[in-house]
Amino acid sequence: MIETLVSVGLPADEEFTIKKNSLKGMGCDDGKRIAIVTGIHGDELEGQYVCYEMVRQITANMSNLRGTVDIYPSINPLGMESVSRAVPMSGLDMNRVFPGSEEGAIAENVAAKLVADIKGADICVDIHASNIFIREIPQVRIPSSDSSHLLKYAKLLNTDFVWVHDSNAVGEGSLAYALRQEGVPTLVIEMGVGQRITKAYCRQLLTGIFNLMSHLGIWGVPEQKITHPMVSTDGAVNVIHSVESGIFIPMVEHNMWVQKGAVIGEIVTPITGTVEEEVTAPADGLIFSLREYPIVYEGSVIARILSMN
Repeated sequence: MIETLVSVGLPADEEFTIKKNSLKGMGCDDGKRIAIVTGIHGDELEGQYVCYEMVRQITANMSNLRGTVDIYPSINPLGMESVSRAVPMSGLDMNRVFPGSEEGAIAENVAAKLVADIKGADICVDIHASNIFIREIPQVRIPSSDSSHLLKYAKLLNTDFVWVHDSNAVGEGSLAYALRQEGVPTLVIEMGVGQRITKAYCRQLLTGIFNLMSHLGIWGVPEQKITHPMVSTDGAVNVIHSVESGIFIPMVEHNMWVQKGAVIGEIVTPITGTVEEEVTAPADGLIFSLREYPIVYEGSVIARILSMN
C-alpha cells in the first residue's frame, strides 16, 4: 500500500511529497518489519533499482511474505530532480540533519517524520551510492561502537566487504545514528558511483536483502548461498591521494587485487604530454574504491586499498 509520509506545499503550486510502499503479508500484523531507505542524497541512484526490484518481486510472490517491508525510495526527490546531492532549496545534506524536528525547515521536518515512521522496525537498510568521483564495491559500513551487534546482520547482505568505519554515513546527524538511538539496528550500504545505476551491484544486494529477510522470518524462502564478506577496520585500509593535479588514467580495474608497488595509474597533463605522477599501491590488497572522475587536484582521493598484510 502506497502511503504519503510528508506533503509540503511549494511555490508555483508545486508540492514536495515523500511516499512509502508498505508491503504486508496476509495475517502478519504481528510479524517482523524491515525498512528499506534510499534517495537521501539526490545524486545516488543505485537504490532506485533495488526498490523497483524489491516491490516487483515481493508483489509477484506475496505468499512468501511473512511480515512487513516498508520501502522509502526517494527521501530527497527535489535533489533527484535537480541532480543535486543536497536539498536544493537549503543546500542541506539530509544525512546531517537527523533526527530532525517537525517544527523545522523541510529537511528537518522530513527527517523527523521518517525516523518516527521507521521507529519500531526490527531492522533498517539505508542504501547509498558513492559520489560521481569514486566507484565503490558493494559494502556495508557500520560504526565501531555497535559493530558486535550489527556484524551478524551485515554478513547476511551478500556484499563483498564490511567496513567497521566511523564515517559521516553512520555518525551523529545521519539516519543510521538516529535510528540506532531509537533501538533500530541500521546497516548502511555504499556501492557503485553517483548518478548511475550498476545493475550487477543492485542484484547482488537484492539477493542479500532477501536473505536477511529470510533470516528474520519476514520472507518465507530458505536463506540463500551468499558471498562471505571480508571484514575490516580502518587500520587495514590504505587511502591513496594524488600528489599532483591533472588527468588520472587508471592502469588497474576496480575490485582488483594488487601487490605493493603495482602501478594504480598515472596523472598526466594533456597540453604537455607528460606524466606528472605514477600512482602506486602502498601495500598488497584489494582496490575497493577507485577514482571514476578523471580530473584530479592535489589531495584528491585516487583509491582505497584493503590491505591483507
